[in-house]
Amino acid sequence: MMKFENPIKKFFTKKDDSVLGVDIGPSSIKVVQLKRKHGKAILETYGALALGPYAGIEIGKATALPPEKLSEALIDLMREANVTSRNCGVSIPMSSSLVTNIEVPHVEAKQMAQIIPIEARKYIPVPITEVLLDWWEIPREESSPNEFEMDEKEEKKKSEKSEVLLVVIHNDALARMQEVIKLSELEATFYEIEIFSTIRSVMDREGTPIMIFDLGASSTKLYIVDKGILRTSHIINRGSQDLTMAISKSMSISTEEAENLKRSTGFTPVAEGTDIISVVSSTLSFIFSEAERVLLNYQKKYLKNIGKIVLTGGGVGLKGFKEIAQETFGVNVVFADPFAKVESPAFLEGVLKQVGPEFAVSVGLALRKLQENDK
Repeated sequence: MMKFENPIKKFFTKKDDSVLGVDIGPSSIKVVQLKRKHGKAILETYGALALGPYAGIEIGKATALPPEKLSEALIDLMREANVTSRNCGVSIPMSSSLVTNIEVPHVEAKQMAQIIPIEARKYIPVPITEVLLDWWEIPREESSPNEFEMDEKEEKKKSEKSEVLLVVIHNDALARMQEVIKLSELEATFYEIEIFSTIRSVMDREGTPIMIFDLGASSTKLYIVDKGILRTSHIINRGSQDLTMAISKSMSISTEEAENLKRSTGFTPVAEGTDIISVVSSTLSFIFSEAERVLLNYQKKYLKNIGKIVLTGGGVGLKGFKEIAQETFGVNVVFADPFAKVESPAFLEGVLKQVGPEFAVSVGLALRKLQENDK
């Protein structure tokens, strides 16, 4: 790997209004640079870089690189993508955080700050001093005439509780990201859990609840959002690298060959009659069955049907994946199209639609940074 001596110094020769979204995942880093012009978000550049080579492993595998290596990779990516802005927002992975809905006694806002840390201890397996807490009280919905009638006792019990979205970030995870950004000589004004960046970039004003299905390298994240409010989140400890390992083991080929085969053929028949879908069926079935369970639990709890499933993450672009998801869930399944929220050259439209699901987080971060600059 080539070494660059203070390579980013020359990037920032002048100050402008451009902003950067930096998404550092377990298997790759992605960046998106935007600029506001005539009230519109303009795409200036974007790029992705696999982290496997920096850890001496195959592309597509999850890594656990130290901040020094991550910053080296980030600097390389910024150089390759011709990034010119140092002002950024940065993602925090779901694996380093906790996002959950909890019920707390219904009290005034001032008292809520005292109650939340006490209630949070029930959900956090580490000392409260080792994490950062944030929360939002979720507005109550008016009862629908189509919902089941609750007796007076149940109604009274519900009125005595407030539903709160609890957000927890481990101090060590935040410090690690801050070190990466410092070594890369960037200036981050916020660090945001990836789930919220994704919601910002892939959702419009949806009339019905939607599920965001994010197939990453080492895990699959599921988010159910209703009227812009996160209702459920869930992590499945299986991802696209598990599909690769299943192919490698079944066909007795290297991980690199299996990854290339997966990317080139997807779930379509290949040489000698081998069908990849049968090879990865166990892993895929586990992921989809868990997703179905989350979906059904939500529908049972809130008495609402999911109107659409949005696919994000690097793994959802495999040939045939969308069709399998459509058949499994029986609802409308679409690919995330975060670049639809920004202006870009017409000749890039097809490419951006294709790679869009991979850049949902970085686009969401850049959009928030633009909003921050507008204030």
